[in-house]
Amino acid sequence: MKILVTGATGYIGKRLIPLLSNSEHHVVCAVRDKLRADKSYIEDDTIDVIEADFLKPETLHSIPKDIDIAFYLIHSMSNSSTDFEALEERCAINFKQQLEKTNVKQVIYLSGITNDDNLSKHLQSRKNVESRLASDHYALTVFKAGIIVGSGSSSFEIIRDLVEKLPFMIAPKWLDTKTQPLGVRNVLSFLHNSVGRKEVYNQSYDVFGPEVLTYKDMLLQFAEVRGLKRYILTVPVMTPKLSSYWLYFVTSTSYKLASSLVESMGVQIVGKPSHINRLLDVDPMDYKTAVALAFEKIEQNSIISSWKDSMVSSGRLRNQLHKYINVPKYGCFKDYKERQVTDAPKTIDKIWSIGGTNGWYYGTILWKIRGYIDKLFGGIGLRRGRTSPTDLDVGDALDFWRVIFADKTQQKLLLYAEMRLPGEAWLEFKIEDGILKQTATFRPRGLWGRLYWYSVFPFHGFIFNGMINKLVDV
Repeated sequence: MKILVTGATGYIGKRLIPLLSNSEHHVVCAVRDKLRADKSYIEDDTIDVIEADFLKPETLHSIPKDIDIAFYLIHSMSNSSTDFEALEERCAINFKQQLEKTNVKQVIYLSGITNDDNLSKHLQSRKNVESRLASDHYALTVFKAGIIVGSGSSSFEIIRDLVEKLPFMIAPKWLDTKTQPLGVRNVLSFLHNSVGRKEVYNQSYDVFGPEVLTYKDMLLQFAEVRGLKRYILTVPVMTPKLSSYWLYFVTSTSYKLASSLVESMGVQIVGKPSHINRLLDVDPMDYKTAVALAFEKIEQNSIISSWKDSMVSSGRLRNQLHKYINVPKYGCFKDYKERQVTDAPKTIDKIWSIGGTNGWYYGTILWKIRGYIDKLFGGIGLRRGRTSPTDLDVGDALDFWRVIFADKTQQKLLLYAEMRLPGEAWLEFKIEDGILKQTATFRPRGLWGRLYWYSVFPFHGFIFNGMINKLVDV
């Protein structure tokens, strides 16, 4: 079958596509920017990549008419826009109108469990999207999941930060909210096994794990899996805003995402039983098993997708990476350095391993201080890290940078700054004719931008000089 996958660069989409392709389906990946598509798709005859922005109907003509199944995996936990509910509704309407021009027989939508009487605005938006997707032209299958547990998921990484950093927690009362976490492998099984199954046409199912747990239970069980002893005291006086700041400063999440999560975590997410597990032959794993399996992936350095690479974690960008690939030449300040390279492959490996737990090779304490300052001013800081310790792809998050271009054959890596700045910044590494060329470019915005550059320029000379020396040192 020919299957359209929207949200193809998202956490679930990137994991679902290989499953569909390995099942001998022809997969069409709809992305806003082809630069963000996995490079392996280009070499795979069973996968096509098209550009489509569902907020812009004029871009949707690239969707093939002969698709059989479509996955709707578009949603955002970001509340960066005050009218995000209207934007999500518009996406759903545009998707539906375009799909009704095709031969599609089934649309599969991954939503959230919405049984509580007092839904957060994000869960209410998901529920509204479901109603907008309903059509007489095709059958709609809806799976409503709660907390998804897997390597790289936002909930997993936030819980990991809390458990591994805080032996004792004074936490908000929403830690007593009940939920039914579900392993990401089970989520993928529900989605994959439902393809073309007429029994699930025009049906909606809650999908959930076998246990009803509070968020406090999840933290303590996570600690057990990691062999840690943790103590948690919940207090009723922590406001939503204070709770958001608590998550923001302790974990790698952005403040906007933390605010969205806090609002949703006050909602009980308990599913309604159905026969779907038996029908699709899925046996949901318990929470501890899901956590243990996630760490297996982490230890093997085989995390397929991470919420950190999503644009939801971005401080500045909104998917259109190609707009930033041409570094400006005029009206900019530059710090340029070059060194002779004696072992190009080793230098490239060092460049591709920069950041995260490896750090920036020189002046580590200064990089950390810059990260702390960024956090204080509402930025993303350094805690976001990187998904893989050795591999980089376009669109990946790298501490407070975003990968704009990464090609080992061309021996070039280009990063765009997502920290809070009075301007824009790029950092480029490129080897040409045996010379490593390292260029930091800053395009200031107004007087503050220029003052900022002059204030940090002395530190740049120290940090960037030391960094390039370490990169060529073999």
